[in-house]
Amino acid sequence: PQKTSFHRSQTLGYKNGFAFSQLPTVGIGGERLYANQLSEAELEELANHRPLLTYGPEKRAPPSDFIPAHVAFDKKILKFDAYFQEDVPLSTEEHYRVRQVGIYYYLEDDSMTVMEPAVKNSGLLQGKLLRRHRVPKNDQGEHYHWKDLNRGMNITFYGRTYRIVDCDPFTQEFLESQGIELNPPEKMPIDPYTETRKAPVRKYVTPSDFDQLKQFLVYDKQVLRFYATWDDTKNMFGENLPYIIHYYLADDTVEVREVHEKNDGRDPFPVLIRRQRLPKTLVDNKNTFPSCVLEISDQEVLEWYTAKDFAVGKSTNLLGRTFFIYDCDEFTRNFYREKFGITDFQPVEIKKKPPEEVPQVIPPYNGFGFLEDSLQNCFSLFPKPPKKDIVKMLENAHKVLRYQVVLETPNPEDRKRRFILSYFLSTDMISIYEPQVRNSGIIGGKYLRKTRVAKPGSTADNVTYYGPSDFAIGATIEVFGHRFIIIGADEFVLKYMESNAEQFPPATLQSLRDHFHQQQVVKEADSSAIPTLGTCSQDLDELIAQVQEELRHHKYLNNRDIWEAFLQCDKDGSGIMDKAKFFSLCENLSVPTSATLVSKLIELCSCGEDKIYYLDFLRAFPA
Repeated sequence: PQKTSFHRSQTLGYKNGFAFSQLPTVGIGGERLYANQLSEAELEELANHRPLLTYGPEKRAPPSDFIPAHVAFDKKILKFDAYFQEDVPLSTEEHYRVRQVGIYYYLEDDSMTVMEPAVKNSGLLQGKLLRRHRVPKNDQGEHYHWKDLNRGMNITFYGRTYRIVDCDPFTQEFLESQGIELNPPEKMPIDPYTETRKAPVRKYVTPSDFDQLKQFLVYDKQVLRFYATWDDTKNMFGENLPYIIHYYLADDTVEVREVHEKNDGRDPFPVLIRRQRLPKTLVDNKNTFPSCVLEISDQEVLEWYTAKDFAVGKSTNLLGRTFFIYDCDEFTRNFYREKFGITDFQPVEIKKKPPEEVPQVIPPYNGFGFLEDSLQNCFSLFPKPPKKDIVKMLENAHKVLRYQVVLETPNPEDRKRRFILSYFLSTDMISIYEPQVRNSGIIGGKYLRKTRVAKPGSTADNVTYYGPSDFAIGATIEVFGHRFIIIGADEFVLKYMESNAEQFPPATLQSLRDHFHQQQVVKEADSSAIPTLGTCSQDLDELIAQVQEELRHHKYLNNRDIWEAFLQCDKDGSGIMDKAKFFSLCENLSVPTSATLVSKLIELCSCGEDKIYYLDFLRAFPA
C-alpha cells in the first residue's frame, strides 16, 4: 500500500535499423532485480514445457508474432543495373545513344523507380526518369513483382525497354535465398559518342599573313562608337529610331545596340545585332546557295566590313537595314585622325518631329463621390487624395454650426418635420439629422451623411459650395433637389459669427441677432405666465398619479387618440394651447373635465387666463 511509483523500464529499441528487445534493468517502480530472475517469456516457456513422460498430448508453443511487410522489409531495396538505347535521328555525329540507369525495387511496398546518374556536360535531363510507384505489368491490372526481375532480361516500363545487365550483392543474395536462379551478369555497353568526346580534339594551325594575335594585343578594349538612326517611316507605323554602332578593333566585329528612352513604349531589348563580323559584299551564287541557310561562311563573302566603311554623314547598310551615321565619340575622332588622316567630323543635326499634343479633356462629373476625388482619376493612373488644409482642420476641430430647418414642400405632412443641419467648419461639410417624433409615423435619424453641397447652377469647372455666409434665418438652401428653410440656429452660431464678423455678410449676422432677440422676448413672457416646475413639481406628480387612479374606471378613454389629437392641433409644437380649444378637444374625446381631480389638474397646468400647458396635462394619459 505504501508504493507510489509504478514506472516500467524501457525494453524496446532500434539498433542499425533493426528492432530488438532487451531484459529490463530494474523492476516496476525502480525496484531491484536479482540476477537469476526470469523474464516473462522464459516463465511462459517453462509453463508450457512438459516432460516426455507425462501422459496426454504435448502442449504446442504459441505461434510467433506477426511482423508486417513495412517492418520486415524496411529500408531493404533491390538494385539492378540496366540501360536503354535511344535513337538520335537529327545528328550526323551519332545515330543512337546508350543511357545507363539504375532500377530500384522497394520490398516494403513493391514500388519501383528508375534513376539515371548525372553525366557532366551531357546536355540531357537526367536524374529520376520514373517516379516511385507500383509499375503496371499489363492491361489486366497486374504489377511488376521482384520475382519478375532477373539479370540478362528485357523489361518494359511505359513503352520504354530496359536491359538488365547486373545487380548488387544484396539483391543477388536475396533472390538466391528465395530460390530464384539468376542469369549470368552481362557487360554494360558503352555509348560511342561519349567515347569520341573523350578523345583529344585535333587542332589545325593555318599560316596567315595577318597576325591576329598582334591585332588583339594592340587593340584590345578599343571600340569605335558611332551614333546612327534607322529611318523606317516609309512603312506603316514606322519610326526614325536611334541606335549606337560599336566597332571592335580587336577582331573587326560590329555590334548594334538600341537606345531606349523613358516611356518609349518598346520592349527593353538592348541589342539589335549581336557582336559579329558583318559581310559587306557576297559572292553572286543565288542559284547554288540555298536561301534557307542563314549562316554565311567565309567562302560566300568577298569583303567584310572594316573601320574604313564607317564615316560621319554617310549611310551604311548592315544586314538589310540602312543606318545613317550622324555623329561619333571623341576616341573615334582621334583614331580616324591618326590612322586615316580624316579631320572632317562635323556632326549632322537630326530634326525630330515634335509629338502631337493631345488635349486633355476632363469628362463631366458623374455624381459619384466628391468632385475633387473623382477629378484625380483624370490626372493620374494611380489617383492620389486631394490635399487638405491641415491648418484649417486643426483650428476648427470639433467646431460645428447647427441650424434648425424645415422642408419647403406642398405636402402638409412634411411641413411639420423638423431637421438639424450641421455645418462642420474643419471640412466645410454638411450633414442633416431628423429627430425622432413619437407617433409621427416617420422614422427619424440620419437624413444626409457628411458631404459638401454645391449651390444650384454650379458646374464641374466652376463649383461653389454652401458656407456659413449663406445660412441666414429665413434663407432657402437646396440640397440635392430638396429645398430647406432655415428657421433657427444654435447660440454657438451667433457667438462664432460675432467673433469673426469680418468673414460674414452683415445681413446674415443681423438675421441671427434678430432671431435670438425675439426668442429672448418670448422666454421672458413665458416665464412670467408659466409657473416653474420646480415649485410645484411634487404636487403635480401627486395629482397626476391620483388622476390616473381615478380614470382607470373610464375604460372608454383611448390614451393614444388623446395624444394624437392634441399634437395635431399644436402646429407650432410649443406645447401651449388656448383653453377654449382645449375644452373643445376634451369634449370630443369624452374626457371628464368636470371631475374634481381633473379640474384641479387643469387649473395647475394653466398659463394665465386663456392658455394651458397641455403637455403636463397629457402626462395623466400615458400612451
